[in-house]
Amino acid sequence: MFFVFMITYNDIYEAARKERYSEQLQQIPKNFVSEFSKYLKEKKEVASKEEEDFSDTAIKTKKQLENATTLFKELIIRRRKKILNLVLIAAETGISKQDFENMLAIEKELFEGLMRCMDYSEKRLNESLNGIGKGELVKNNDLVVFLEDVGEFLSADEDKMGPYKKGDIANLPKEISKILSEGKKVEILEK
Repeated sequence: MFFVFMITYNDIYEAARKERYSEQLQQIPKNFVSEFSKYLKEKKEVASKEEEDFSDTAIKTKKQLENATTLFKELIIRRRKKILNLVLIAAETGISKQDFENMLAIEKELFEGLMRCMDYSEKRLNESLNGIGKGELVKNNDLVVFLEDVGEFLSADEDKMGPYKKGDIANLPKEISKILSEGKKVEILEK
């Protein structure tokens, strides 16, 4: 049996309500964002057709559209706050598999990107504590932006680096940034 999920105003309201009253990231359908997009498009079309008639239905549809948009924004903000909390917890202890499973694909990307930033920040802090000054790091590193996805690799010091996604910005040792730049995988932003 094939089941198609069609979002309704009530689904949007319930998702926002559950997220509001729970400390944990709530499970929502994986296609929730695309279905919300379809819902918006459909409601906008209905509102514009009915607007010509100046009917009560047009006013009601327009108000429902505004409320749905507000609820969706609230839902996304609450989910992002929870993901930020999960990043902080994961940086110290690890993450609950259930929380990770409840993330949408785009939220998993956000989480992984933030974790890379946390790891980098932790590494910089440890380097500073071990006597490597900021000036030394700046001289030996280049700020780069990735032009394509690059998998995990080892630095000259055998430290794991990456993986990086297209558009990620990183502060890499000059030797590595030079190799990646020559291979057209990164663009050096700052020398």
